[in-house]
Amino acid sequence: MTRAFLRCAVVLVLAMAAAIAPATAQFPPPPPPSAPPANAPPLAGTPKKKPTPPGPNIAGNWSGQLTQLDNPAPYKFQLAVSAKGAETKHPDLDCTGKLTRVGSSKSYVFFIEIITKGGVDKGGRCPDGTITVARQGDTLVLTWFGSIQGKPIVAYGTLSKK
Repeated sequence: MTRAFLRCAVVLVLAMAAAIAPATAQFPPPPPPSAPPANAPPLAGTPKKKPTPPGPNIAGNWSGQLTQLDNPAPYKFQLAVSAKGAETKHPDLDCTGKLTRVGSSKSYVFFIEIITKGGVDKGGRCPDGTITVARQGDTLVLTWFGSIQGKPIVAYGTLSKK
């Protein structure tokens, strides 16, 4: 009786598979999703990207001195910020850099600095790094962070508007 039951079960499964195959041929799978048109409204449930807060107004030319945590001798530093972008100069180190703004908050503006002249990877003295600034009246409080060969470097200072 067990053998008869097993045969019936196998026949039933085969019959169901034979019936399903033509049905799936009639209804091919949907095409892969493509990117929605640029002017399409966001899909329901899609999180909306919050706009970046404008942050403090830091436009202008700034200069001052930075001090590294492991070196008490300060060095000159200049920052130029405009609507077109931002640049740095480290005159005592013979380096210049280009800043890319990566974010802001109500009080701070955050940048990535890519050294364009005098980079440590090209025999110079300056590594790429990050810069955070906060405006306090006519001054900017600035912190810089980077590393050379895995050794972290932190510098800080106050800049005045030129």
